[in-house]
Amino acid sequence: MSPINENEMARHVRQALTQYFNDLDGESPGCGLYDMVIHCVEKPLIEMVMAQAGGNQSKASEMLGINRNTLRKKMLQHGIE
Repeated sequence: MSPINENEMARHVRQALTQYFNDLDGESPGCGLYDMVIHCVEKPLIEMVMAQAGGNQSKASEMLGINRNTLRKKMLQHGIE
């Protein structure tokens, strides 16, 4: 199985947002759409990278390009152990 390239990930995001806006049926999202999308993407991203890193936070933070303390904070926010 080949890794998903950036264009394919962007396509998935576009499809999900298209469906989201279709479901709204012309209504305004009424909330911070940016924060909602980031929150939805960030949790599975961190979970998958942590699995790839064998649970090693230092290795995962390096893979993500973020500080280990930032990773720990985000894990707490998302309820990731």
